[in-house]
Amino acid sequence: MKLLVTLFLISLFTSCNTNTRKEYLAIAENAENLILTSPQEHPGKKLMENNCYVCHNPKTSEEAMIAPPMIAVKMHYISEDTSKEAFVESFVNFLKNPSEEQSKMPGAIKKFGLMPYQFYPEETIRQIADYVFENEIEEPEWFEAHYKQMHGDRPQMKGRMGRGMGNGKGMGKNRDTNAQPSVKERGMQMAQSTKAELGKNLMGQIQKNGVIAALDFCNVQALPITDSMATVHKAHIKRVTDKPRNPQNKANAAELQYLESFKKQVAAGDEVNPIVVDMGRETEFYYPIVTNSMCLKCHGTPGKELETLTLSKIKELYPADKATGYGENEVRGIWSIRFEN
Repeated sequence: MKLLVTLFLISLFTSCNTNTRKEYLAIAENAENLILTSPQEHPGKKLMENNCYVCHNPKTSEEAMIAPPMIAVKMHYISEDTSKEAFVESFVNFLKNPSEEQSKMPGAIKKFGLMPYQFYPEETIRQIADYVFENEIEEPEWFEAHYKQMHGDRPQMKGRMGRGMGNGKGMGKNRDTNAQPSVKERGMQMAQSTKAELGKNLMGQIQKNGVIAALDFCNVQALPITDSMATVHKAHIKRVTDKPRNPQNKANAAELQYLESFKKQVAAGDEVNPIVVDMGRETEFYYPIVTNSMCLKCHGTPGKELETLTLSKIKELYPADKATGYGENEVRGIWSIRFEN
């Protein structure tokens, strides 16, 4: 089972591009339908989105999923008699030692394979599990029909299940589906869907061939995938940083200022909001790319999180690399997006 915790690290893609621009058709069937949820108080929500949604993203089509959606995880791990404490412990125990014996989703293991072990701090796992139990979880549009076909009617269980677009204010059944998204929402839609597309393709490589192969993939395909998503959204989409792995991805003077602003907000633990600049006929949108523990496998400290073989491969692909030495929850770079109003 690919229970929870998506893996990686969209920051691996930041500046992992070469001049190779092969045609790459991104699968982005739901890209323009992403909806920005309202900020939540519970820290587990953001942790879930940052750490889980590369593999478990509810915006992904059924055919393109590489792991079950989080709503499916919740439904299989909670019954009518399940307490929150029991749910959280099951969550933590599985992620500490993924095994078929501890899994409650044999169908998912058969379809997707067993989730490989990934290190995440226990407190992070517990906060995600607490959020999942207590809150409605966004589900894919296709999930209702899929579940009924596979299992029949939904069971009764504790916790809020959610049947629509989540529990953010103004979301789900209460959202006006005819309302046009704001420029901030449009920017987030583009950033989130591009992140999901990059992550989905990268994760396929990691699961099949490991981190070293993922570096090769990133080196060749990150830019074409991003360009494909830019075409889907009719926008100009970049990932830039002050410490590039590839010089092509170095932030310009304006982007460096926004990057520093985001660094200060994240370091202070403040709520981070996108920066939106009205340029008249166009909008410029900026949002941070923040590291999690998986990012450190390619961007951490050499000899610590960053293994020798991985570092050697990085030096081979990127002789001028500057993108190491990061810690968890640091701003690795930013999304820099420009689109017409």
